[in-house]
Order: sequence, then C-alpha cells, then structure tokens
Amino acid sequence: MPSSPSVVAELNGILAVQKPAGVRSDGSDLPNVPDLPGWLDAQALIPRGTRPAHRLDLHASGLVLCAADPKLRATIGDALAQGAIEKTYLALVHGHTRKKGTLRRPLQDRRRGRKLSAVTRYRTLETLGPVSLLAVRIETGRKHQIRRHLEGIGHPIVGDRRYRGRSKPLAGAPDRLWLHARALVLPPELTGNTEMVLEASLPGELLDHLHVLRDALAAAEE
Repeated sequence: MPSSPSVVAELNGILAVQKPAGVRSDGSDLPNVPDLPGWLDAQALIPRGTRPAHRLDLHASGLVLCAADPKLRATIGDALAQGAIEKTYLALVHGHTRKKGTLRRPLQDRRRGRKLSAVTRYRTLETLGPVSLLAVRIETGRKHQIRRHLEGIGHPIVGDRRYRGRSKPLAGAPDRLWLHARALVLPPELTGNTEMVLEASLPGELLDHLHVLRDALAAAEE
C-alpha cells in the first residue's frame, strides 16, 4: 500500500497536499485503491468537503491544491488552465536528453474528440548513466501530457508501463512512475499578498534511487 498524503501548506483557504504515488486524486471506486478525497474527509482538522482542485496522475507523486470552497477550487482550476500557476516536475527518463527543450506537439483529447495544443518545457539537471534527470514545466494541462510528450521524443519516463516506447525496465528502479510534482508557484491573486513557492520533497524511494545512481556513476569514474 502507498504511504499517506501529508499537508505541505495552508493559506487563504487553499490546502497544499503531497500525494503519494498510488493514491488517486479523485474519488476511487476501485477496491484497495486509496483516494485523496477519502483521506481529506478522515482528517479531523481539515474542513469537511475539502476536495482537490486539479488532478495528478495516480502513478505520480507530488503537490495537489485542495479547497473546501467550490468557487475557490474553480478559481484555482482557471489559474492552472491559464498558466498563472507555474508547475515544475522532476522526471527521470531513459536516455541522454538535450540540455533543454520545448515540446509543442498537440495531443489527442478523447473527451473532446480532437487534438488540443500542449506545451512542455524541460531542462536536464543530471545525466546518470543510462538515464537523465529533468526539471519539467508544463504550460498546458493535458492528460498524461508529460508522459506522452517525453515518450514522443524517445525519452520515456522510468517506470512508465503505458508510455514506454522501446525502453526496458531499469534495474534497481522503484516500482512506480518516476514523476514527481515538485513545486507550484502561486500568484498574488491566490495568496492575497505576494508570489509564493510551494515545494514537495522527493519521496524516499525516489531519493534513495538517485543516491544509488550517483554512487554507481562515481564508482564507474574512479
């Protein structure tokens, strides 16, 4: 079973929660799959009716903004859709990526029945043997956008069983998608004051894996 969510910050009715991998952002009717709404309802100190204002992949971890007020959730959703909230992810991908890149490939939206514009920007932080650690920012929020865009350029995310291209499982990697919603930058309109940066630390299994990769690289260079 995945670990439990945790509260990162609370301000102006907005609750920033760190969601573990394996926990659904929305309500779950699947047996043995925990969900964020259920966890929120079980917390005595969190206002009843608090719900996520946006989604994060079941298999990813990281920050999710929540609120009890439906109007505030709608405001957060609009801000995300308009790019007013800056989102940064960490992703470990197969292969060696360029120093930076911008991906602008439209993605098919099944619900709307057509392709929608999608923009993903990445910067390579480290090259660790056969994989690369990226900082990723998205300007649009299409379903599985990061996963689909990175697979499209031949660099699928480690642990991705759906969008994996021709990649093979990476030995020693944790049994999960190597994607983490690391930081959100909230604009003054939401904080009531100045721009605020919210951050979620890497889960232990991802941090431990980075240490293993770095140690192996250092040993190989000796």
